[in-house]
Amino acid sequence: MAKKRTVWVCRNCGAESPKWVGRCPVCGEWNTYAEETVAPATSRRPGRKSTSAEPPRPLHEVTSPVRRRLHSGIGEVDRVLGGGIVPGTLILLGGEPGIGKSTLALQMCLQLREGTTLYVSGEENAEQIKMRADRLGLPQENTLIFAETRLEEILHQAEQLQPALMVVDSIQTLTTESLDTPAGTVTQIRECAARLLALAKESGIPVLLIGHITKEGTLAGPKVLEHIVDVVLQFEGDPRFFFRILRVLKNRFGAASELALFEMHEEGLREVLNPSELLLSHLDSSLSGIATAATLDGARPFLLEVQALVSPAVYGTPQRTTTCFDVRRLHMLLAVLEKRAGFRLSARDVFLNIAGGLRVDDPALDLAVTAAILSSYLDIAIPPSLAFAAEVGLSGEIRPVTRLEQRIGEAARLGFEKILISGYSRDKIPQGKHPITLVPVKRVEEMVKYLFNPKKPEP
Repeated sequence: MAKKRTVWVCRNCGAESPKWVGRCPVCGEWNTYAEETVAPATSRRPGRKSTSAEPPRPLHEVTSPVRRRLHSGIGEVDRVLGGGIVPGTLILLGGEPGIGKSTLALQMCLQLREGTTLYVSGEENAEQIKMRADRLGLPQENTLIFAETRLEEILHQAEQLQPALMVVDSIQTLTTESLDTPAGTVTQIRECAARLLALAKESGIPVLLIGHITKEGTLAGPKVLEHIVDVVLQFEGDPRFFFRILRVLKNRFGAASELALFEMHEEGLREVLNPSELLLSHLDSSLSGIATAATLDGARPFLLEVQALVSPAVYGTPQRTTTCFDVRRLHMLLAVLEKRAGFRLSARDVFLNIAGGLRVDDPALDLAVTAAILSSYLDIAIPPSLAFAAEVGLSGEIRPVTRLEQRIGEAARLGFEKILISGYSRDKIPQGKHPITLVPVKRVEEMVKYLFNPKKPEP
């Protein structure tokens, strides 16, 4: 009988070492090695042939089976997955605590109408899940609850029931009898995920794993976990706000640049089919310090409201405060406005907010941010029918952005009459394709002259 051995395993990347080391030589992280007891794999005599393996064959002789995707009952989830859940898929759903991962997974189980679903919970008992299901107000006849952490029992029930979808909440709570290490260790997560992958591929049961998030914002467990699964979903958002974003970080059966927007309510998560209309609130009034940016997150365009407030600095050092926007980017734009456009903002407090609490890292917000700052500084309102989509360079040039035609189409669909774009990308956009006027500008000075011509900058 093979003896068990003790190794040190990195909790971040899964690298093994015969002794403890302070810094992992593979991923470079500090103090991530933990001692674990593992059993070596049984060796096989050399030269022994396998009788169960299928011999290699030409690729053109392999038939591709047509498998119909399952519809989860949540249209936005099906869209980000590429049209639905592929049978035999292993999906990993990660997110911060309290963001709504379990609620989203339970809604998928309750709204699936194509068979029985199995919800395996290692963190809550059946009564607690029942309370959440009652709050959602959805039919519960086709959903089975199984509170268990032993992997062998879960696999046995899945093979017996053959559910249309199985949810495991969470992968960090599972343990297998073949390992003596506690739940949540690298070896346990890796072994349980590998056996669940084998179940999904052999039986065709799609499995949704819920994973924890570390304090750095990455998925807990070894990095190999993300390589094992077919789809990696990231559920994010600020718990203080109602909006939640479902991003696709990896998808073997669809695009990896999709995202879906949800709104959290007492009855669960509600799909936001048109985020632009929900994020815009000033279209019926003219207020200074507000500009609309045509942004793009993943493959989905939508319009955001940028709010700025510029006021005289009461204390010696001016404040620079941002919400859902990079403060370093704000410092750069303020320096461009002072150096290239002649506005004295070094003695002013500048507060910037992206309405709705959505954090979007898109350089196309630059022009809208500069316009909102100048609008508040000069106290001149920007017309509500005007949108912005361009990047601002250090020399004051207005640079083009990617997928400009999609941004223009979204602004035209919402009824905007004009959109400011980079003058260097005017020839790339077919004229007259969308019912919106394109206003090309090449310099920040041109944008200032177009918007605030009645008011000159201070000498």
